[in-house]
Amino acid sequence: MKLKSVLFAISLTLLTNLSRAGEGMWLPLLLSQLNEKEMRDMGMRITAEDIYSINHSSLKDAIVLFGGGCTGELVSDQGLMLTNHHCGYSNIQKHSSLEHDYLTNGFWAQRMEEELPNPGLSVTFLVRMEDVTTQTLKGVNDKMNQKVRDSIIQANCKALIKEAVKGTQYTAQVKPFYSGNQFYLFVSETFTDVRLVGAPPSNIGKFGGDTDNWMWPRHTGDFSMFRIYAGKDNKPAEYSKDNVPYKPAKHLTISLKGIKEGDFTFVYGFPGTTQEYIPSYAVDMTAFQRNPIAIGLRQQRLDIIDNAMNNDKLTRIQYSAKAAGIANTWKKMIGETRGIKRLDGIEKKQAFEKDFQQWAQSNPGTNARYGQLLPAFDKVFAAYVPVNNAYTYLTEGLLGVEMLRFVYGYNNLVKMCSDKSKTDVEISKLVEALKTSAGAFFKNYNRNVDTRLFETLITTYTQSCETGLQVPVVKETAAKYKGNIKAWTSDLYKKTIFADSVKLNAFLSGFVRKDVRKIEKDLSYILASGIYTYSQNTFYPLVSAFTTTNDSLQRLYIAAQMEMQPDKRFYPDANSTLRVAYGNVKSYLPADAVEYKWFTTLDGIMQKENPDIYDYVVEPRLKELYNLHDYGRYADADKSMHVGFIASNHTTGGNSGSPVLNADGQLIGLNFDRCWEGTMSDLMYDPDQCRNITLDIRYCLFIIDKMAGARRLVDEMTIAE
Repeated sequence: MKLKSVLFAISLTLLTNLSRAGEGMWLPLLLSQLNEKEMRDMGMRITAEDIYSINHSSLKDAIVLFGGGCTGELVSDQGLMLTNHHCGYSNIQKHSSLEHDYLTNGFWAQRMEEELPNPGLSVTFLVRMEDVTTQTLKGVNDKMNQKVRDSIIQANCKALIKEAVKGTQYTAQVKPFYSGNQFYLFVSETFTDVRLVGAPPSNIGKFGGDTDNWMWPRHTGDFSMFRIYAGKDNKPAEYSKDNVPYKPAKHLTISLKGIKEGDFTFVYGFPGTTQEYIPSYAVDMTAFQRNPIAIGLRQQRLDIIDNAMNNDKLTRIQYSAKAAGIANTWKKMIGETRGIKRLDGIEKKQAFEKDFQQWAQSNPGTNARYGQLLPAFDKVFAAYVPVNNAYTYLTEGLLGVEMLRFVYGYNNLVKMCSDKSKTDVEISKLVEALKTSAGAFFKNYNRNVDTRLFETLITTYTQSCETGLQVPVVKETAAKYKGNIKAWTSDLYKKTIFADSVKLNAFLSGFVRKDVRKIEKDLSYILASGIYTYSQNTFYPLVSAFTTTNDSLQRLYIAAQMEMQPDKRFYPDANSTLRVAYGNVKSYLPADAVEYKWFTTLDGIMQKENPDIYDYVVEPRLKELYNLHDYGRYADADKSMHVGFIASNHTTGGNSGSPVLNADGQLIGLNFDRCWEGTMSDLMYDPDQCRNITLDIRYCLFIIDKMAGARRLVDEMTIAE
């Protein structure tokens, strides 16, 4: 298909056709053209211009990309920001110790001066977005291979970005859509002085733990509060005591009016990744090849870490954020694979592909353009699946050992010491940086835990990964120990300097260039270096070759699907750019004879209470307020304290912390999860099962005000009663 024809087909499809209400993550720039009428028919009372505008302040000016992987929203004119507890979790953990256990007890700054800085944490506002497809594809034609095409596009993007940020403090990027058939420019502004304001205890912010994660009914108070600081000119500035609270162009109004089933809602945030238009071969590789391997390896890690956390308070503080990260993806993968199986997802994709092939071969023109697409996919994936499986064993297994990831950080020091052009001063600076990183590493490291991880994961790797694709240094060392992984583990952790903070600090304190030999001879460095070298020299070229070929095929496949289905509206896959998803508050049927109500209440927390299980402990103050029915102005019209609700908004990772807004664009909750039955929505959307889980903003404010006694924060907010 000629390039101009592809673009015309995309534009025509977008402008004239509909998808199912509730499905899709839409570009706010295009709402007025594509979605506004449908959204208003579903109940929305504001305009598309209220949601996104470059001519005046709009809701977009209150939304931020939080830390690179979540969403946050401004709720006051003093830079006060809400996001999820699990989004702020790692920063809460960094401030925690046995003396100040903010994970267990929560944290609330009583004054702005007490708000805690978070080095490395940033938030990013979208300034504007722009369709730059024509400029990006200038000089590209259908006869080019993917490599040449990409190089031209890269050069064009570089020029676009340079022009977009000229004379400003902004940054910019060009992102591909529809697998490279369209391109948009995103101009952004990033703030790096972001301070922790408040967080509830984990038995509120993480109530239910990994057991309830991805599940409904849900009773988690999943929120934390931060504040953005700026220079006195209200522009981004590095942390300084002289910085002042940021004055946003827009902050959200909070509604205490409550909601009911059927109400219109929309989610405004930065969804991470979806793949709705991939062929059956790709779905099968993800759901039934990679996922089972990763699930098994993550289960082994979690068993070891959870056991250690349950037996030692310090280990719990050290590993809580790590365990949460491992478990979140682990459980999502389980749900995703189950969902694809329940939907007969592979069979449905194959049925579509059968129709696609018939359409492609129906005339000489489409046959020439698309007739060999599916056979090409089949060939590419058949060759790549074994590689992908072995790579999964490496990344989820071998690199699940903390020490191996840590020790490879010394590779630059090894290279620098062997480079005669590098001075001793340069080496000393790097050593000082390594001392700092070592301090951070050992603060949250337990050698006994890592020893058990090594023994378990190496055993699984050597027994389960295809022999021909195993890392040579691992295979050879295992053979040297005649398969006795326990003996190998004992020797490794006894002899290495990288699993002992005292040994490593002593080594670094007196380091001179010739001491690099000790690193090069260290068993853990030899192992880590061998793993990473094999990954870079063997796996990366194979992965890169697959990605290049698959990207080229997928670009044509999406264009072909649009040509084949002119009556279908195609929304772009998520790619960490600002999107709007909309739907209605709605219950659902997860299984035969089971119906889930659309909201949960504080009653459910009391029903789940178990003082013997950390994740189900109920705070005494919360219980007291419950017994007194002291909910203040935050109670629902039914007199109960609502905790969470579900709706049919299409969300994914990255939407964590996103504001959930009502028909008037007012904040009614924080998106924090999806129902387990619908986690396959990253690959295939099911309107009957896909529900986003939201923390009711009234429960959030109830915790801040009535339980934490931080009324000063509520007083900052604009509230509609």
